[in-house]
Amino acid sequence: MSNLETARQMIAHYNAQDADAYVALMTGDACEAGYRGAVVRDGKEGTRQGLNTMFAEFPENRAEVIWSQELGNYVVFHERVWRSAASEPFDVVAVYTFEGDKCARVEFIR
Repeated sequence: MSNLETARQMIAHYNAQDADAYVALMTGDACEAGYRGAVVRDGKEGTRQGLNTMFAEFPENRAEVIWSQELGNYVVFHERVWRSAASEPFDVVAVYTFEGDKCARVEFIR
């Protein structure tokens, strides 16, 4: 599976609110962070816990990939995110960094 396909699978797991399947595609020390900034979910367990907390708060949460590009060990997505069916969406650019066939870091630009 290409890095692009892996990142798309991560979005599918995110939309299914399956944090276990999402983090299964990550390295053990993976994290999610603001772009060039603070880590918001540290390690597989921190990411799993953070996602499960968010999914509990926003049970209708979903993301749609508007645009994507793969370049070497990086995948870049323009994502549109809805917290609920009634909410206004917001856009983010997400940069997925890969080590081998696993995602090591996701950085969000919002």
